[in-house]
Amino acid sequence: MRIAYMMSRFPKLTETFVLYEMLAVEEEGVDIEIYPLMREKTPVVQAEAEAMVKRAHFTPFFSAGILVANARYMLTQPKTYFRTLWTAIKANLGSTRFLLGNLAYFPKAAYLARLMTENNIQHIHAHFASFPAAVAYMIHQFTDIPYSFTAHGSDLHRDQHMLCEKIAASKATVAISEYNRKIMIDCCGEQHASKIYVIHCGINLERFYSDKRDETNQNLSIICIGSLHEVKGQRYLIEACGKLKERGIPFNCHFVGDGDDRDALQQLVLQLGIGEQVHFHGRLTQAEVIERLKMANVAALNSVPSSDGRREGIPVALMEAMAFGLPVVSTRLSGIPELVGEDVTGFLTEPGDSEAIAEALARLADNPQLRLQFGRAGRVKIEAEFELHSNAQRLVALINGVL
Repeated sequence: MRIAYMMSRFPKLTETFVLYEMLAVEEEGVDIEIYPLMREKTPVVQAEAEAMVKRAHFTPFFSAGILVANARYMLTQPKTYFRTLWTAIKANLGSTRFLLGNLAYFPKAAYLARLMTENNIQHIHAHFASFPAAVAYMIHQFTDIPYSFTAHGSDLHRDQHMLCEKIAASKATVAISEYNRKIMIDCCGEQHASKIYVIHCGINLERFYSDKRDETNQNLSIICIGSLHEVKGQRYLIEACGKLKERGIPFNCHFVGDGDDRDALQQLVLQLGIGEQVHFHGRLTQAEVIERLKMANVAALNSVPSSDGRREGIPVALMEAMAFGLPVVSTRLSGIPELVGEDVTGFLTEPGDSEAIAEALARLADNPQLRLQFGRAGRVKIEAEFELHSNAQRLVALINGVL
């Protein structure tokens, strides 16, 4: 089977779950072609992505080929062409971002439709319910190539324009959590429930593995992995670290990732006088992240709804930490409670409650055995529900119509 994988940008360091899913799907004997909507310009690339980049079909927004493809569809399938364009407009009225974005991607969709036909693509799988799913919908209208898409976090939660049209036309729709599945059913109706499946993102358990930890007499070493963005809630973790210092609890905290909030977060660290305990490491490859995980004994990711409507799905960074045997401190938000069992694999707090975060971290600092207990339970949870290859097998079965 030959599947086209679509995503907004490639290769994107913060979306390595797409990269590793593609590799796992290929191991199932599937022939994959990659069609990113845009090429991501980044100085840090996962080692496995380098070969994928060479194979990817990157396309511009304007070219002679795009003009020819659109002219051909207008002449040979005028009803389909203009009906699809009208749907892209009508279904996105009320959302400036989605309306302009769909209009910008529409000509490219016609060109990709021609490319995929020439490349004998049998199915399209798009990651993200926003523009990738919209373009997959358009290509399906032009070619009848069936498609599916995975809805993650902000791509679903911020804006649901055209969502129902995307679900209705899809062969199947994937939600990464029961929380997301319920959102889609509530938005588009129970008539679509039978084609919306929950398949978690997965991680490679062989890669994310640590031998039995000795927590005796170890100070609290916190790791927080994620883009430095409001939605990740790093501000509240830093405030909690300030409270730990006030209480005389020895700790260090390591932030892995980069983003627009870095300067503000570093300034907050200085204001709280915890510059010696808090460290920013910037963007790291997966191999470098693993080395950082080896030195930590608690993972924290205290997500919050952002001012522009973003919210998490189920953070892969938490899955990786739990696979490594780390207890976690996170938030009662979105699909996170489906991953983090409260008082079983870690602690959950209300979004933005730095006092509760500090209390959770203090409890873990004072109880090495509890850290071990939570960490072991977390590893079991990941093995049972979030293993990369078993979830890739489920996705392939879904695409083949046998799930």
